[in-house]
Amino acid sequence: MVWRTMGKSKTANDGYRRGVGIMLLNQDGLVFVAQRIDFKSDAWQMPQGGIDAGEDPLQTALRELEEETGIPPRLTALVAESPTWLRYDLPEDLRGRLWGGRYRGQEQKWFLMRFLGRDEDVRLDTAHPEFSAWRWVPPDRVIDLIVPFKRDLYAQVLDTFRPHLALATSDPAS
Repeated sequence: MVWRTMGKSKTANDGYRRGVGIMLLNQDGLVFVAQRIDFKSDAWQMPQGGIDAGEDPLQTALRELEEETGIPPRLTALVAESPTWLRYDLPEDLRGRLWGGRYRGQEQKWFLMRFLGRDEDVRLDTAHPEFSAWRWVPPDRVIDLIVPFKRDLYAQVLDTFRPHLALATSDPAS
């Protein structure tokens, strides 16, 4: 079953920037993570981004995935969508620097997708690169790689999609 909802606006009314996140699984059930190009620390994350005005969250997810990884929509299959919006708060020292200081954090709709391509289809040399490296990791390893302020969010994402993780690696024709 796939849950879908429409995004009402780019931002929520309570100081959270509206966005999406993508948990992308390969055929072995491993999760795509990439290293941020703009962080000095060893910061890894799953693809994510902000919703443009008038854009559906799924459209945003497909656009962001291609913009950040070079993976076109035709090389993905939607498995599930988080039934609720998930939030994280930025640390105080980042609030004034990111997004012009307008938001306290992000409120995201998450999508679980199956990657139908090959590793060679991943291209970080996009028009506006956001990542310097990428890799596939077991789902339970993802939280260890993420910046501390997003760990609770990623735990919620894993809990939300855990029932689908084994199913997502099965044959798409089944």
